[in-house]
Amino acid sequence: QVQLVESGGGLVQAGGSLRLSCVASGSIFSINVMGWYRQTPGKQRDLVAGISSGNSTNYADSVKGRFTISRDNAKNTVYLQMNSLKPEDTAVYYCNAFLRPEGTYYVRNYWGQGTQVTVSS
Repeated sequence: QVQLVESGGGLVQAGGSLRLSCVASGSIFSINVMGWYRQTPGKQRDLVAGISSGNSTNYADSVKGRFTISRDNAKNTVYLQMNSLKPEDTAVYYCNAFLRPEGTYYVRNYWGQGTQVTVSS
């Protein structure tokens, strides 16, 4: 059973920083792309940042220069360092991974349960 578990969300004042972590656990053969998405009530889930297995990254325009995504392949972990946070960054943040479970020949898409980030003004 593969699971993605996020941590690091919380309440922070505008201008502050938070670091989100997401660990992929279970029987995993390989992990391709990992990423972070966010969602606010009544809106679709949007990509915040993604990182490939070769550490190529991409970011939403709204977070460029403020957020940094990174990964530790040995720990099956992806991070999101969020600096200069703004109230409009308030959302539930979801970890996402395209990975190949052990004993299979296909890549599946997995989601974490989400972690709340609230930025007060």
